[in-house]
Amino acid sequence: MRLSSERAAVSALFLLNGLLVGSWSPRIPALMERLQITESRAGLLVLCLGLGSITVMPFFGAMTARSGSRQAAWLAACLTAPSLIWISVAPGFWTAALAVFLFGGTMGGMDVAMNANAVAMERRRSRAIMSSCHGFWSLGGVIGAGLGGIVLDWAGELVQGLVVTAIFAAGLVWAGPRLLRDPPAPDQPRTPLRLPRSPLPYLIGIVALASMIPEGAILDWAAVYLEREMGASLSLAGWGFAACAATMAVLRFAGDGLRNRFGAVRTMRASALIAMAGLGIAGLAGTPPMAITGFALAGIGIANLMPIALSAAGNLPGMAAGVGLSVVTMMGYSGILLAPAAIGWLAEHASLGAIYLGLGVLLLLPLGLSRLVAAADFHRD
Repeated sequence: MRLSSERAAVSALFLLNGLLVGSWSPRIPALMERLQITESRAGLLVLCLGLGSITVMPFFGAMTARSGSRQAAWLAACLTAPSLIWISVAPGFWTAALAVFLFGGTMGGMDVAMNANAVAMERRRSRAIMSSCHGFWSLGGVIGAGLGGIVLDWAGELVQGLVVTAIFAAGLVWAGPRLLRDPPAPDQPRTPLRLPRSPLPYLIGIVALASMIPEGAILDWAAVYLEREMGASLSLAGWGFAACAATMAVLRFAGDGLRNRFGAVRTMRASALIAMAGLGIAGLAGTPPMAITGFALAGIGIANLMPIALSAAGNLPGMAAGVGLSVVTMMGYSGILLAPAAIGWLAEHASLGAIYLGLGVLLLLPLGLSRLVAAADFHRD
């Protein structure tokens, strides 16, 4: 019963994080209009999001290693809760950039800690749960991007921020005390906080990086693509990421079973090919519904790439717990947080449709390196 409660709590944490991130996605075109900024300046805001995460992630990684993931996840989530409100009341570009930087930092810390808690739960139960945890994240993304976009269109940024913050806080009050406790054993020597020497986590990190860049491009730029290049309304534009997050949620809930049946390597290969096809359709689409269909197909493929990479990293043979996971988390999330900023600059020189086609080609990397994720398979007697 206790394990069931802890499993529900970590799932709720992923759901809440996805809700917040999904609510951020349709805000970008609204911020561009309110602050009167171009795509390149919007790209700088997205860059601030990534820089905040990359800056703060190591601190929460160290906190997780020293004190366990539960305490780190609780602190990061509490700091993240009011982030959308600070962004909503920022009067100018630079104050908005600071608010987005803080949002990225606390959100990145929460990402590290909740993934570490999920890995601890996998080890406790000797079965894969990572994909379904990320399924709850995608479900939160659907709610945040879809319904959040509608609230944003009807009532504005501040009301959307207040509503999302209230839901987030209520969920956190329930989930926080129920998270799995995973402090280091008293007699366990402290793992040195240094980068591993083995190339394996870095190679898996490349898989994670290439997998997360397309997801970040859809999260941050699908709404802009649909609104600016295809003439969609704000409420419809929010469904670009929502469609991707919806199919990701479904496939992530099924992902642990698929991995157990077909193995991590074959699941990774099939997923990469499907994601490439979806990005191709989105990039070549002539209408908003066709582009949204492409993003939905891309979500099917993207769904299990990062969860498989994280499980593989957290279970590398001969490597201390959490060491491989920290490397792959940092590399993977740098893709979703930093690369979209470069897309903002590229979007002023090329269409977003062409950029999505190029991102499909990038997925040749996880396809080619798929053999490295075999450690994600659980073999039980």
